[in-house]
Amino acid sequence: MKLKYYINLNKGITFLVMLILLFYFKQWNNPAAWLYLSLHGTYGFLWVIKSRIFPDKAWEKKVSVWFGILSWFSLLIYWIPGYILMSRNIQVPAWYLGLCSTVYIFGVFFHFTSDMQKNVMLEIHPGNLITDRMMSLSRNINYFGEFLIYLSLALLSMTWITFIPLISFMVFYWSFNIIKKEKSLSMKPGFSEYKEKVKFFIPFIF
Repeated sequence: MKLKYYINLNKGITFLVMLILLFYFKQWNNPAAWLYLSLHGTYGFLWVIKSRIFPDKAWEKKVSVWFGILSWFSLLIYWIPGYILMSRNIQVPAWYLGLCSTVYIFGVFFHFTSDMQKNVMLEIHPGNLITDRMMSLSRNINYFGEFLIYLSLALLSMTWITFIPLISFMVFYWSFNIIKKEKSLSMKPGFSEYKEKVKFFIPFIF
């Protein structure tokens, strides 16, 4: 079975899991809990929709059942911020809710628009190096967008513990994928000039 099915199942049920946590811990009067449900739950649905409309080839490969199950369980750490927020009845000021929402919105924009651009451009010009539009902001703008999404969720829980899942995935998974991608792109004509002009991760900064 394809890896994407295990990932999509995890992402797709996030809304239901967070809704169960919200009611189990009696958080129906906590604005932060409802916002978390909205943000993380919506992201899960958007991920599944994206997988159907413009899928990432990395998730299209077939894997063993054991690897698929391991991948599914590894994604459970992304639910930690929601569990902590609701189990501890964390309250946050209104301005902070607005801040987290803003970070999330920018994350969704960078993540999904860059993936859409990559998917369309590779269909039209397969094998070509993509250097314009979203890809002119950062060489890894899709990962930067995903970082902002999970950063907003970690910030909502207001504890350093929730940054562990994000940092763990960045160090032990994202970094290897990014290095592999950069190595592949370095073989394409024009990459040296592209690398000189466009930042590695954070637009215009790093």
